[in-house]
Amino acid sequence: MIETDNLRIAAAVEAMLFVAGDPVAVGDLADVLEVDRTAVITGLDTLKQRYSGDDSGLLIRFVDDKVQLCTDPKWSEYVERLLQPIHSKNLSQSMLETLSIIAYKQPVTRAEIEAVRGVRCEYAINQLQQAELIDVVGRKNTVGRPSLFGTTEKFLMNLGLSSISELPRREEILNSQQQETFKLE
Repeated sequence: MIETDNLRIAAAVEAMLFVAGDPVAVGDLADVLEVDRTAVITGLDTLKQRYSGDDSGLLIRFVDDKVQLCTDPKWSEYVERLLQPIHSKNLSQSMLETLSIIAYKQPVTRAEIEAVRGVRCEYAINQLQQAELIDVVGRKNTVGRPSLFGTTEKFLMNLGLSSISELPRREEILNSQQQETFKLE
């Protein structure tokens, strides 16, 4: 009987995630199903096992305390061919620099970003907001109450991260660069 309940919860969660498309809070799934979070997590584990083999094109991805049903990246070539996506605009160097500063120092004001970059960054911030990679996450409690910027769920999803804590640390990047330099010589 318990296994049957788990399979029913897993199936219901699968259907809701499929329809939602975007990440859904585990607590919201539990509320809708009128079960506790543990039952939903058990159902999600069942789905993860179901999708873990090479015979599935789907996977379960966690983003903070939310979960999403996604296509497995190993099949992206075929999905892209089917959907014939509009090619998204590449990020410029200034946009990448601005995004990096926001990702590592968030929440951060425009003035703080400009202090690091040494140049104005209004355009880069506007473009990153339009791309939904950053957003205003609050206001700084200082004169003028400037906007504080942070990264979005879309930023995490595009990088395949569950949380901002998974970003590589400065030391990891430096070690990686030193290894690349060593390989080139």
